[in-house]
Amino acid sequence: MTDRPERQMDQKMTNTLSFFLTRILTIVAALSMGAMTLPATAQQGLFDPVAKVNDRVITAYELSQRMAFMTLLKAPGDLRELAMTQLVDERLQLDAARLAEIRLTGEQVQVGMEEFASRANLTTEKFIAAIAQGGIAAETFRDFVSAGLLWREVARARFVNRVQISEAEIDRAIALTQPGAGVRVLMSEIILPANTPASQQASQARAEQLSKIDTLPAFASAARRYSAAPSKGRSGRLEWIELSNLPAAVAAQILPLSPGQVTDPIPVRNGIALFQLRAIEETDTPAAEDVSLDYAQFFLPGGHTQATLSEADKITARVDTCDDLYGVAKGLPEERLSRDVLPIADVPTDIALELAKLDDGEASTALTRNEGQTLVYLMLCGRTRALPEEVSREDVTNQLRNQRLAAFAASYLQELKADAFIEYFDAQ
Repeated sequence: MTDRPERQMDQKMTNTLSFFLTRILTIVAALSMGAMTLPATAQQGLFDPVAKVNDRVITAYELSQRMAFMTLLKAPGDLRELAMTQLVDERLQLDAARLAEIRLTGEQVQVGMEEFASRANLTTEKFIAAIAQGGIAAETFRDFVSAGLLWREVARARFVNRVQISEAEIDRAIALTQPGAGVRVLMSEIILPANTPASQQASQARAEQLSKIDTLPAFASAARRYSAAPSKGRSGRLEWIELSNLPAAVAAQILPLSPGQVTDPIPVRNGIALFQLRAIEETDTPAAEDVSLDYAQFFLPGGHTQATLSEADKITARVDTCDDLYGVAKGLPEERLSRDVLPIADVPTDIALELAKLDDGEASTALTRNEGQTLVYLMLCGRTRALPEEVSREDVTNQLRNQRLAAFAASYLQELKADAFIEYFDAQ
């Protein structure tokens, strides 16, 4: 039987799965009527290599399977790029598990698959039958679950002794969950580019140095010099942000800081983020948990070029709400516009960070996809908040511990990627 801390460590993954699995049943019905065509790698043999990560090969079949799975989940953006990123990460995670001599038993994998399927109120057998109608093999499902379980065990084995939660931190976290104890923070940011192996390695080394900064002027100077974020023109300074609007990985690091201190490096998509706390204060707004974000992404080919940014400005002049984007996207391919409603824990970190800076109806053009070739016009449609119930010290301790473990694990994965030999093969 899975103990309580293990369940909490899996909560982010299972929350995501529960949200997306509810979509699968609807999509499968469409698939059974031939209403949808699954992606495949063009004109490649099933077992031709498409990438090599150290000594591990990723085949066209595996890539096609992951793309099909992501299609069922209605993942936005370039499916091939997203699928490849996931598979590369999993190869690195499997290497780390092998080096740490961590293995899973058949029973552990079966329990993981059962819990995964139960989020959609299905047995493992019925879940496998459902995804099979979308072209997803049972082995793909099993490998996906196994990789996640192994990485969780690697994170525990490697970092659990480094995660020390003080009584003061627990007291502060409990206080911040009480009604009337809302908190907002004033921060500065530095986003270092990490979209190639070379830039990842260089940025990781620089981030370790910048994380030791302890004065506001020094961080401001570094932001102007190194940051790739639009805020560099403001020395990295951000406006006040509600703590509950931040991704958990960021909030967990910000909370224990004193003004002037800097977080550890936080991996985000195509980058590494650091945040300096400038001020923190309580507000009259009740603290919230289970914040959900309704947001839209409109993808503009061209990246951060003047022409594309000009097009984004024209969109801003035309729209007041996310619903207005449907008019902008009319007649364009369906994948150009994506809209999601997700718990904040399930929103990609780079997107959640941008949304934290926005009010309803505001948009950001800070993010790109497809190796910088696609600009993301990101709009916040709205936030929903649930006030917390009374929590126990054990719950808070586990939550803080799991957030720290997740942050350590994400940073470790970036180190593995920077040190790895990764080769991509062009589609035949």
